[in-house]
Formats: sequence, structure tokens, C-alpha cells
Amino acid sequence: MNVEELILAALVLPIVGALGIVVSNRSPNVREGVTLVTAVAVFACVVQLVAPVLAGSTPLVSLVEPLPGLPVAFRVEPLGMLFGLVASGLWIVNSIYSIGYMRGNNEKNQTRFYVCFALSIAAALGIAFSANLLTLFLFYEILTLITYPLVTHAGTDKAKHGGRVYLGILMGTSMLFLLPAIIYTWHVAGTVDFRPGGILPAGLAPASVTVLLALFMFGIGKAALMPFHRWLPAAMVAPTPVSALLHAVAVVKAGVFSVVKVVVYVFGSSILAGTTQWLIAIAGFTILAASVVALNADNFKRRLAYSTVSQLSYIVVAAAVLAPLSTVGAALHIVSHALGKITLFFAAGAIYTAAHKTEISQFDGIGRRMPWTMTAFTIGALSIIGIPPFIGFVSKWYIMSGAFSAGMLSVAAVFMLSTLLNAAYLLPIVHRAFFRPPRHDDHHGHDGHHGEAPLPIVIAICITAAGTLVASLFPDVLIGLAQRIGTGGAI
Repeated sequence: MNVEELILAALVLPIVGALGIVVSNRSPNVREGVTLVTAVAVFACVVQLVAPVLAGSTPLVSLVEPLPGLPVAFRVEPLGMLFGLVASGLWIVNSIYSIGYMRGNNEKNQTRFYVCFALSIAAALGIAFSANLLTLFLFYEILTLITYPLVTHAGTDKAKHGGRVYLGILMGTSMLFLLPAIIYTWHVAGTVDFRPGGILPAGLAPASVTVLLALFMFGIGKAALMPFHRWLPAAMVAPTPVSALLHAVAVVKAGVFSVVKVVVYVFGSSILAGTTQWLIAIAGFTILAASVVALNADNFKRRLAYSTVSQLSYIVVAAAVLAPLSTVGAALHIVSHALGKITLFFAAGAIYTAAHKTEISQFDGIGRRMPWTMTAFTIGALSIIGIPPFIGFVSKWYIMSGAFSAGMLSVAAVFMLSTLLNAAYLLPIVHRAFFRPPRHDDHHGHDGHHGEAPLPIVIAICITAAGTLVASLFPDVLIGLAQRIGTGGAI
């Protein structure tokens, strides 16, 4: 296949796979086999696009043009290539994990789960490969709608409430802020195509630039900037594989990807110079405030959710610094956070499946019964904190280097304080799991006899934990793509 056909295949195959999942509804083994085969096929298509993109190619596919000059079109450039690799690659691992989790917990509506998951990947790749703001907005909204059934999967009142918060905030911000921003961009620029250096006219007043930037940043609710972050902890009512989708594979990554894409390819650093201080301040506050909430949360998934809120704003700050090194760091942090955070959520689901524990205060000695799970959790935590030799250290290094190169010592201070908070809310879990004796009530009843979670869950956790190390030891492709963001001619 040529590169244009590979783009279409990557977008269409998840939809075909979803149909295959529906057809094989009565045979769980076939249904899950279709899921895995489709995920591998999609990843293979995406991987084949890496070499052309590294060589400077930016292939374009245009589907339809619903309005004159506003096509639904796809173009693969370095930033989208990184996001596409994350979404398609982690779909494979999450599918392995889901087999163990959904069966291990006897979850209902498993076919609907796998169908919605496949369609979510199609939407995420549509966002990754979007050639203009119209295409990005279309697939951004599709991703919100198709993940709603996953958030409300349990069907309980709590799940329905979480789903309403999820849908209300994400749809509300996109309709009230993001859509008007896109329309205004079209009005002043005459185009919504993504181009290196931006598309806004040089004579646009600084006040207009600031207002437009605010509309975009708060309109991209999936980036979870405070105060539009509550959808993320509210969505934790979903099963753990869905939490992994939300936090690592697609949804929040679609948010921060869109932030970086807009900053680099709609605004450009020259027009934004001197107008991003307020954004850095809000994102910096989000980093620290969310970390403090995480520090005080006993519920495991709630702690991880607020950790995600904090980590996403790393990427927002890095983009807003407007330094080449920080932009590289922003792109790399999309990858590093995905690998680290999916490992942590996988561990949360493993503990729930094997031991039925959800509170960190219940984890005393659990590492002795679940050594593979908690070792993988430790590796993921070290990467999130930014400890070498894991990929989280690499992305933070670039962000901090960008902040220093731009003379923004306050940004560096926020990141150093946040790193200490990361350690403060993650390392005590490791200590509790490995260095405290088991709780007294673990010597009685069912919980005292559990071991590891089902094998597919353990395999998936080990793969993602290993990924945080492999990506750091062999970062050439990732760094090569990140360094090409925003360079070259029209994409």
C-alpha cells in the first residue's frame, strides 16, 4: 500500500473490526481474537508511516468538502505521528489487558465495550491525522460521544452521574469555546489548515490573540485545565480498561495533542510571544493543585486521576513556553505519560480484580502477594516522577531545558516542586506494598488468599512497564519525530 492508502486503512480498520466484533458476539474467543487482530493490523499500518514522515513527507488524503474550502482531510506530520503510535500501539496492550479484566470481573455488555473501544481508536487516529481544525473538531466530538457508553458501562446511578458530568463538561466546552474559536480563526485567517508557523495574520491585535488562545485552551476540555477538569475524576466510575483509554490511550492525549497542535500550527511562536503568561500561570496552578489533591486521596483511582490532571498541564506549560526544546518535551511527554500512567491504571485494575481493594490504605503487604503487578507499578511510578533511566526523565529533561533556555525560572521551580509532590503521592504506595506487613484482616477470609490477577492482565502490565525503559534506552525515533514538529514547508 502507498502512504495515502495506509492512512485510510488505519482509519477504516477499527470500524471494520467493530463490525467483526458485533458479528462474533456469541463467541467471546472469536470476538476478542478479532479485537487483537484488528489492533495489530492498525498498528502495522501506522508504523509504516514513520519512515516517510521522518524523511520529510507529509502525505495528504482528502475525503469530502462539506463547505467550500473546508474539507474533511487527513495529513500525517510528526506530532500526529507520535500520537498515532501511542493510540494504536497501546490499543494492542489494552486489548490483552481487557481480556483478563472483563472476564476476571464477569463484566456485562462486553461486546459493546469492545465495539466502543475500537471506534474510539478510529476517532483518536482521526484527530491525530487531522489536516485542519474542522477535521480535528469533528473527530474530537465523535471521540467524546463514543466514549460516553464506556464511562457509563456499569449502568449504576453513580456511573450515569459520572457520564453526565463527562459529557456535559466536554461537550459544553467544545461548543461554547472551541467551535467559536475555529469559526473566528476561519474569519481572520481565511483557512483552518494546519501550517508550520501558524495561520493567523501578523497584524492581529494582542488582545484578540489572547482571547482566541483562551477560547482554544478552555475549549479543548480534554486537556483538563482547571476549572474544566472535573470530568476526569468523575469518569473513574468506568472499568479500569476504560480508565486506561481515558488517561493514556486516547481521550486526554487527544486533548493535549490538540493543545500542542493549535499552538504550533494555528498560532505559531511569533504571534504568541508575550501572550502566554496567563496560560503558564493557570497550567502551573493546575499542576500543583491537582498534585495536592492526589496527595490526600486514599482511593487509588482518584489519586491516579488527579495525577493525570497535573501531568497534562506539564504539556500545556511546555507548549506555552514557546521554546523549541520545550515543544520537543511536550511531544515526548505525551508518550512518556501514556506509558507510565497506563501501567499505574493497569495495576489498579489488577489489584481490584485479584484482591477487590480500591483504597490505598488497604495495600499493606500487597506487593508480597502480587510482586509482578507492584514491581511494574513501581517502574511506572518512577517514570511519572521523572527518575532515570525511564522515559519520563527524558521528556521532563527537555521541558526543563526549554524553560531554562527561555529564562522562565518560575516554570522550572514549578516542575521541581511538582516532581517532589509526584514522589510524595506515588512512592508511599510502593513502600506500603513491599515494606509493610499485611493487614490483620488479610489473614482471614478470601482476600488473604489472593495472588496475581489473571495472566493477560499481568502480561499487559509488564509490557507497558518495560516500555517506559525501552523508550528511554532507544528514543531515536521518538526524539526524531519530536524535533521535526513545526518545521518545514506547508504541511
